Amino acid sequence: MQDEVDALISAWGRERPDLATEPMAIWSRIKRLDQHLDASRRHAYAEHGIDVHEFDVLAALRRGGAPYRLSPGQLVAATHVTSGTMTHRIDRLVSRGFVERESHPDDGRAVLVRLTEQGRGVVDAALSSLLAAEEALLGSLSTDARERLADDLRTLLVLQD
Repeated sequence: MQDEVDALISAWGRERPDLATEPMAIWSRIKRLDQHLDASRRHAYAEHGIDVHEFDVLAALRRGGAPYRLSPGQLVAATHVTSGTMTHRIDRLVSRGFVERESHPDDGRAVLVRLTEQGRGVVDAALSSLLAAEEALLGSLSTDARERLADDLRTLLVLQD
């Protein structure tokens, strides 16, 4: 079985035989798979009227467990964005009724962000659509192949940190 990356590597091998192109076999495929994943995710979220960034915040709150509330700082850490970006995202989610700001029970100066019932319903539905889309991308990979791939990607990711 051949794909477009094989053709790319072959062309570079012909044009620049002095270079070791083996990393392209992995990274070019990861990049192309990321493009497919990104499109699938956007579609899955759009079915529920949210975008990727909104899902990230709602999912962080949902994963936090009941009572589904976190500080803005915790949301920043969970989503890897700046505090200014998070403030904008929270404002948008508040205006849509997906989250509410609450006073922190232990510190009157601090605020917590709480997932509303409406927000919980949207994120739960979007997660179901996301998982169906991700399953479709995996195609007919066997359970063993999926486990090996997950293990190899985990190892590669840990080596980057």
